[in-house]
Amino acid sequence: MGQGAAGQSAVRQSAVRQSALREAAGRIDAATPIDRDRAVDALRAFAILGVVLGHWLVTALVADGGSLHASSPLQHMPWLAPISWAFQTLAVFFLVGGHVATRSHTAARAKGTPYRQWLTARLSRLFKPVAAVLVLWTIAATALFLSGAEPDTIHTLVKLALSPLWFLLVFAALTAATPLLTRLNPLWPLAVVLHVDLLRFGLGAPQSLGWVNLAAGWLVPYTLGAAWTRGELERARAGWILLAGGAAATALLVAFAGYPASMVGVPGQTISNLNPPTLAAVTFGLAQCGLALLLRDRLRRTMRRPLAWAAVAFVNLSAMTIFLWHQTAMMATTATALTAGRLPGLHTSPDGLGWVAFRLAWLPVFALALTVCWTAFHSYERRGPRGRSTGPSRVVRRHRGPDGTGARTAHRA
Repeated sequence: MGQGAAGQSAVRQSAVRQSALREAAGRIDAATPIDRDRAVDALRAFAILGVVLGHWLVTALVADGGSLHASSPLQHMPWLAPISWAFQTLAVFFLVGGHVATRSHTAARAKGTPYRQWLTARLSRLFKPVAAVLVLWTIAATALFLSGAEPDTIHTLVKLALSPLWFLLVFAALTAATPLLTRLNPLWPLAVVLHVDLLRFGLGAPQSLGWVNLAAGWLVPYTLGAAWTRGELERARAGWILLAGGAAATALLVAFAGYPASMVGVPGQTISNLNPPTLAAVTFGLAQCGLALLLRDRLRRTMRRPLAWAAVAFVNLSAMTIFLWHQTAMMATTATALTAGRLPGLHTSPDGLGWVAFRLAWLPVFALALTVCWTAFHSYERRGPRGRSTGPSRVVRRHRGPDGTGARTAHRA
């Protein structure tokens, strides 16, 4: 009888929690502007989560004696390259970023907002959360050095923790150049990438020339986003051309031009499709952008469901925190668990399917560690110095419900 009563109580509590969750999701849904394109937020959320899951799946920290070194299952099992096709989603993020930035700049000009004020508002949300990451890892690296940790271990950890910052620098530069890019045809930066790769791979030019593609490569999806704002990508035909053309070009480059099949860097490979971006990475990004454009209507319908929209809104509210701290969450889990010995899927070499199975089991633990990081640092993304609001670029706004309580509304400029 006692167990039955306890079971009924647990069921009631679960029902209450589900009811509260649905009620909160309903408030967020009701407070969202009716003309908001929720597909944009959904694509941004999927792009961020794709990067996070991709890093957690293909980045391994192998414990070897008293040191840690980076490895990848793609290094030992290259036939797993399709994993990188699913989770290397940066092109979609730049597509959405270009669309949102050009739309925002057009609206700011219509309101008479000066460029400097507009740019400051756009960049403040990008760089304010960075300070917390830099401070924590400066302290952590110093503590590791003083404790006698091997320099290679310190280098590996700091490099993984700070690697997301390259993305911010490129994205910030493209955002600053938005007024110059609103009418730029994506074929121009695509032509730059093509010629750079032809020079360095076909004509023996210095490999350092490839870093030109760090700007030109990501400029392609960014200017596609601007074309979206201009209304040039509304027809399904545009999405199908990008998807089919990008996929075919990528397949030809991998099959006949010697480009790696993996769309992320793999330790030991002489050519990386990502560092810096190659023509294959850019054409693959075109295919991803085409698929994203084709999915817009379906995403809009899905985002009408309050629970689905609430989840996407939450990821958008915390996008920078999730992006900046996901590597730290993985490394904190790895370091903490090392006290229990070399655990499979966490400290062992990623050289078999057994490692993959164990790594999948570790993903919820990584997510829990990221939740802790989010709890500690998400306020840096949503508040300015001394607790001030970040102004127009703030992701959420307050809305007074009929009962006088404050509810947060998902909103992005």
